[in-house]
Amino acid sequence: MNWVRGESLGSGTFATVNIVVPANGSTRFPSPVAVKSSDSDNAGSLQHEKEIFDRLGSSPYIIKCFGHDHTVENGEEFYNVFLERATEGSLADQVKKHGGSLPEPFVRRCTRSIVEGLKHIHEQGFVHCDVKLQNVLVFDGEVKIADFGLAKEKGEKQGKCEFRGTPLFMSPESVNDNEYEPPADIWALGCAVVEMVTGKPAWDVSNGSSIWSLMIRIGVGEELPKIPEELSEEGKDFLEKCFVKDSKNRWSAEMHLKHPFIKVDSLSYEKVHQPLPSPSPRTHFDFPDWASTVMASLPSSLDFDEHSGWSNSPESRLRQLVTDKTSENWSESDGWISVR
Repeated sequence: MNWVRGESLGSGTFATVNIVVPANGSTRFPSPVAVKSSDSDNAGSLQHEKEIFDRLGSSPYIIKCFGHDHTVENGEEFYNVFLERATEGSLADQVKKHGGSLPEPFVRRCTRSIVEGLKHIHEQGFVHCDVKLQNVLVFDGEVKIADFGLAKEKGEKQGKCEFRGTPLFMSPESVNDNEYEPPADIWALGCAVVEMVTGKPAWDVSNGSSIWSLMIRIGVGEELPKIPEELSEEGKDFLEKCFVKDSKNRWSAEMHLKHPFIKVDSLSYEKVHQPLPSPSPRTHFDFPDWASTVMASLPSSLDFDEHSGWSNSPESRLRQLVTDKTSENWSESDGWISVR
């Protein structure tokens, strides 16, 4: 395809996203399309994402990938991946645009589509690892899952001190045991539903809170995210099935599809809220939240106890997250996630 790099839609540490402008009458791709690009020396993460798209296959609940190429621009070589571009922004955009809350019928529809997408991802042997409203795109009132920069294969092991995802959406087993399997996506789904309903994170984090205090609440304590009072009884029960501390007892995506909150025969598509008004077209990345794909190392050493030796308890793992900073943006993960 002959194409020209159009308007910038955002940039991260290792990649930029631009509108694709077809050149010389080229019609290979449908419109609109975005191109995500990295210089060749830093293209590993983007190449990983392209491989995930190839192996996932097609699903109406996941954004489309239209291929890749290499270009040389101003003497520098780039690796480019072509992706479906959202016409109505992300669900995070929609929540902000509509005053911090989406109507429950629309939340039900969106949640069902997300669960359908997660079911497909999990059946293909992968875990998304970064489910949040910024990574769910809106197309004519329907939604699709995007941004697979942190996705991994099910069962794939990683270092004891490597973390991935966005802090406010991390599951107890991810915090305690560095476990990122399909149940972790379901926990994050619950956090996303809470945010759709309330416009606020599932965890009430005050200004000045540290990673230590948040991780303790998620991983070690008995506290669960607060379920919105304004949600229907079916919605509350749905979230209770997401927010189960023991991942082995958490409902799967397939089980959730049968829940009355999102079951097809319980959704009246004739009566649901009409597609929400469109914000300005965006890429599938909602910058700066796209920074969740940025990689950064954490300390690799474990705590040493003079009586018991090296410790890998949840408490010692959490202590590795202590930071000197006094204020964090818990909706992002830039600067503390290690993928490899």
